[in-house]
Amino acid sequence: MPHPSKRPSPPSDDSFPPGSVLAFLADRNQVDFELDFYSRVLTTSPEFHEVLRAQASNMTVKGRLQEGLTVDKRLVDLRPFDPTARYNLACRYALLRQPDLALVTLRKAIELGYRDFRYMEEDHDLDSIRKDPRFRQLVREYRNR
Repeated sequence: MPHPSKRPSPPSDDSFPPGSVLAFLADRNQVDFELDFYSRVLTTSPEFHEVLRAQASNMTVKGRLQEGLTVDKRLVDLRPFDPTARYNLACRYALLRQPDLALVTLRKAIELGYRDFRYMEEDHDLDSIRKDPRFRQLVREYRNR
């Protein structure tokens, strides 16, 4: 048995037959694999909210912000009282530099129960609105409740 800190190296791409499924998978990273896999799951189960949430996150990682917006909106439509879904939609609007929509949606997330203010103040997805006085007012208003 190999020593735990000495894991065997994964096979290099050229160790699989060209055109094989294994060669195809070896060329893909995890996020690309998940995007493809979740797309297939959503084809048969379009209301699978856990998969929608993961898919939206992966789209953000890949810079596919506009496509992610569609997924986030769908998730909010399916789960209108879910504060995390609303928070993620607010983040998406902030990433897309739509401050008015980001702030309105963030307020709704907080009204629905999102209360992780420390995270909110550090979340890089909200960088574009963090200096906006409306953001600071919103956090102050609800943090003190």
